Amino acid sequence: MYFEGGWTPPQEPPSGKPGFTKRQEQVFVGIIAVNAVFLLVAPIGGATVIHAILALLGYG
Repeated sequence: MYFEGGWTPPQEPPSGKPGFTKRQEQVFVGIIAVNAVFLLVAPIGGATVIHAILALLGYG
């Protein structure tokens, strides 16, 4: 399709964004871990509160 040495694709410009520092990576992983725990614990806590309210109202 292209003849020898005629056209070369343009080079991608280098990314101007610096990477994360080690401390930023640790904080990021910690936040993800806490959110994962909350993802599992919050529905159980919410169900317990709803059950308690229904018990107080006499429906349970």
